[in-house]
Amino acid sequence: MDKQAIHAQMPKLIAGHVPSNARSFKFTVFDGQPKVSPLGLHIDPNPFDGKVIAVTDEAIIVKTGRIKFAVLDRTLVTEIPEEGAKVHVEPYARRRFDGERADAPEMITEYTDDGQPYEIKRFLIGAVFAKLPISEPQCPELKELIGQLEQLPAPDGFRRITHLLVDAGARDFTWVDPEPDKIYETPPAISFNVSTAKFTGRATVLYDRAHDAYVVELRRDGELVKRIDDVYFDSLGQILELLIDDGSWRLIRVQRLPDRKNR
Repeated sequence: MDKQAIHAQMPKLIAGHVPSNARSFKFTVFDGQPKVSPLGLHIDPNPFDGKVIAVTDEAIIVKTGRIKFAVLDRTLVTEIPEEGAKVHVEPYARRRFDGERADAPEMITEYTDDGQPYEIKRFLIGAVFAKLPISEPQCPELKELIGQLEQLPAPDGFRRITHLLVDAGARDFTWVDPEPDKIYETPPAISFNVSTAKFTGRATVLYDRAHDAYVVELRRDGELVKRIDDVYFDSLGQILELLIDDGSWRLIRVQRLPDRKNR
């Protein structure tokens, strides 16, 4: 989508859709690129409702407020609505493995001095993580792998590797947490099922102590279909993106809302 062209076309596209006494208008472009706050932090946009006021070859213009509009990249929307339709729009937002938004507050259970449990709501500003559903390991190498998956960025620079796994439908996690003297015999590993246009099956990331690197395997119905050796931590995100990320997470979900007359 040509942003400069959209900027130039906006006054004409919204003509007749702003109050006559309005001296300005605002619009937000949704083109698959991450949004950045004034503090320079990546943010996840919230869903919104609005009315489609224009559909061009490149964009869909949705009125969301008195002088506010959203510009959707036409190539990314899941459904192209007609002009005048009321729609619900969900831009991409990073999520956790429980399906909640990654920027949602966490509920933490704490205990009083006499052992009584209580819950607190924790907000993390600028730290949007997706923690793996794996219990605290005893093996240092497995613990390091978990930390790298949760902390290292995905190749897009917006998500972390675990967000990439969430978007690939990662589920049914199992892991190998060996004793220190069993690290060669039973290498530390994390396995999970994924389902994308690139691959549907079971993926495994295991630590190869002999080469001090990772191995990534893909299996379908128990049969090995792909194996990549000598994967170092700084290329782990790139390899997983190559193997299981189909890019559909960038799509903007658009759903027509029923007209009030038909409710």
